[in-house]
Amino acid sequence: MANQSYDAPAREKHWQEAWDKEGIFRASEKEGQPKCYVLEMFPYPSGRIHVGHSRNYTMGDVFARYKRAKGFNVLHPMGWDAFGMPAENAAMERKVHPAEWTYENIATMRRQLKSMGFSLDWSREIATCSPDYYQHQQKLFLDMLKKGLAYRKSSKVNWDPVDHTVLANEQVIDGRGWRSGALVEQRELTQWFFKITAYADELLDALNALDKWPEKVRLMQANWIGRSEGMLVRFALDGATAPENHGEVEVYTTRPDTLFGASFLAVSADHPLAKAAAANNPKLAEFCEECRRMGTSVADLETAEKQGFDTGIRAVHPLDDSWTLPIYVANFVLMEYGTGAIFGCPSGDQRDLDFARKYNLPVKPVILPPGKDAATFEITDKAYDEDGTMINSSFLDGMTTDEAFAEVAKRLEQAKLTGKPTGTRKVNYRLRDWGVSRQRYWGCPIPVVHCETCGIVPVPDKDLPVELPKDATFDKPGNPLDRHPTWKHTTCPSCGGKARRETDTMDTFVDSSWYFVRFTAPHAKTPVDKDAAAYWMSVDQYIGGIEHAILHLLYSRFFTRALCDTGHLKLADNTREPFAALFTQGMVTHETYKSRHGGWLQPGQVRIDGEGSARKAVEIATGEPVTIGPIEKMSKSRKNTIDLDEFVTRYGADVARWFVLSDSPPERDVTYTDVGVDSARRFVQRIWRLVDQGADKVAEKGTPQPAEMGADAVALRRASHKALTQVASSIEGLRFNVAVAQIYEFANVLGAALTKTGADMAWAQREALEFMVQMIGPMMPHLAEESWARLGYNTLLANKAWPEADPALLVDDTIVIAVQVNGKRRDELAITRTADKAEIEAAALQLETVQRALEGRPVKKVIVVPQKIVNVVG
Repeated sequence: MANQSYDAPAREKHWQEAWDKEGIFRASEKEGQPKCYVLEMFPYPSGRIHVGHSRNYTMGDVFARYKRAKGFNVLHPMGWDAFGMPAENAAMERKVHPAEWTYENIATMRRQLKSMGFSLDWSREIATCSPDYYQHQQKLFLDMLKKGLAYRKSSKVNWDPVDHTVLANEQVIDGRGWRSGALVEQRELTQWFFKITAYADELLDALNALDKWPEKVRLMQANWIGRSEGMLVRFALDGATAPENHGEVEVYTTRPDTLFGASFLAVSADHPLAKAAAANNPKLAEFCEECRRMGTSVADLETAEKQGFDTGIRAVHPLDDSWTLPIYVANFVLMEYGTGAIFGCPSGDQRDLDFARKYNLPVKPVILPPGKDAATFEITDKAYDEDGTMINSSFLDGMTTDEAFAEVAKRLEQAKLTGKPTGTRKVNYRLRDWGVSRQRYWGCPIPVVHCETCGIVPVPDKDLPVELPKDATFDKPGNPLDRHPTWKHTTCPSCGGKARRETDTMDTFVDSSWYFVRFTAPHAKTPVDKDAAAYWMSVDQYIGGIEHAILHLLYSRFFTRALCDTGHLKLADNTREPFAALFTQGMVTHETYKSRHGGWLQPGQVRIDGEGSARKAVEIATGEPVTIGPIEKMSKSRKNTIDLDEFVTRYGADVARWFVLSDSPPERDVTYTDVGVDSARRFVQRIWRLVDQGADKVAEKGTPQPAEMGADAVALRRASHKALTQVASSIEGLRFNVAVAQIYEFANVLGAALTKTGADMAWAQREALEFMVQMIGPMMPHLAEESWARLGYNTLLANKAWPEADPALLVDDTIVIAVQVNGKRRDELAITRTADKAEIEAAALQLETVQRALEGRPVKKVIVVPQKIVNVVG
């Protein structure tokens, strides 16, 4: 068998079958054994998996296998985020049912994931589109409805006129739907909401305890929740300019200290004052309609050109009734945020400054930066929004910004407007309740009916699930549930009269906001098995893309709290947090290629010739030149993907796993190159050669350790135990690329050591080979199993515990001590750790660098700090 190359594709299938036969990755609750719940964000079954998709699953699998070897009871499940608009679009385009398209994709992707040898508990597989899953989600919805956490109201929404559905703010990109690309419209619809704002403070405060989350993600969530302390300030309207029955306008501001820098007020197009002003002003009415066609996401508002329309209405300054300010309708003010009205201080806010410059409004500096002169300080093209000293602000001049805030707050609270305080302190949040209604078929039905007599009536628990009709049609846009001839017609559970089912389905973010809890007992007859959830939750390590930093993670944090408060869940640690640790992995990227006609080409359609500046690309089919484009995230739209099936068939799963873990830190992108893949392939073969050839010369399995070990054997043992410890530490810290580098380094040591002979060396060589196999086990599990068998074992390495390093072998015999002459560093001294002061002194004085630095002067004294420093004074 020796000297044969390793046939990865054939042997990988063998070991996958062996793992499956033993059922070793099936999890169950085991008291007395520490648990570890490892989870990657579950995929949407959109078609096929490419190499880029495999990176986060590989990282999770390495961690899960390692923790299992370390004695943890590991739960590592897999499922499918299977509802959503793409399936419905596919139904329209391909004339197939969404369920058929979805389940075909699930079958393909399941097979591909299995080909990678991931240590997944497939017995817990779930698909959110299955009634077995969504019936429990419907039960959770009804319990949240009873608790007041779900409700229905009329709301302004982003409407996609092509997909015919509501879009979340984050799904509106540059004013267009994220999937259809259509210009988004704003409509007033009656929608279902979850009351996430009830948890705003808790969600914000609990971020401080999530010390195993990336700081960037915690900051993004904190900003999204957007807690601010400010004031509600009431501005009286100038009676000569105000519409009838409008005497004031209220704004929310976090900077009342800058009121003397105000130069305008701005209101939303949907503000009552704007509507009143537009009633007799066609041009203003048209401007308001333009504003409504914009997306409502913060990103859109920040990047869109700031536009306004002077209503002609004037507001009286609350601190100076001789001063009035123009009121504009502005496209960057939303009715849903604050009061739908703001005051603009151009000197202290860049958005306000841009607006003021555009409409020739005054810009008065009111905060003086430290070190600036009030007589000469002015605002040019950049606002100053930091702290400083108040200027041009009447009675506030000379105060700090904090002092000014307090003084203005006190005065406005004491002042009266129509018998009520002009100003009131208020804590405000950017966070809004979660609109969960979607006007589509392929989603979880909302389990209520509408009765003309009884109103909204929950579907009884005994009638769950409310299943989607299988005979829906997709021949035209819009919600098939609305036009289904029979499904929506039902009887009222309360009075027995005619009723209509709710035809909105739930946002797919609902499906993914509790799936991690369902994994703890996926076959339970209730949504949550409390005992199983208490044992497994929270997720110990969650892995997924940074693109989910806000919505999915925030909604999951809310849902976990809602499950607790509706009596479904009680976490053992009482944190109410779903994910104890979070890791956001980078993407796999690849060059892009375009044909001479402008179409995207797949890497397999392109031949690369030359290197460096002479590197060129040619389309294989035509021989025509190809433009090499930028390196981008692998995506189907750019066709720069590498199909996982083709890769595994050619190279094997372990090469794919090793490649995506190598080179780049796991939180950064890794670029796919043929050179990198070939390096991974060659290393797989190198490890196999080390094991295959070494197995015939090392000590027999079970040979007792020799009583005496020579220097070479001891040196190999030290290297083996250090590498084992370093790799373990790197995997534990999710520094996979570092672990890869450490294994490369140890392979070099092992290769050199295998050339040496002797009984003691043979024993140390076997130990080193076994350690190497166990170190690669989490990363290249198939090769590790093959190597374990080659070393004479008939047990599965996947069941083998991680070896314990000998602490004595982790301590170096030799240490390095800094050597100084008259306090100035001159050299380093390598010496045995047990050397005494006299030996250290003698060795230091013999150094040529020390003798040269003394320049013939006699040595007055030598100061020795053992194991740290030597200072020769001359």
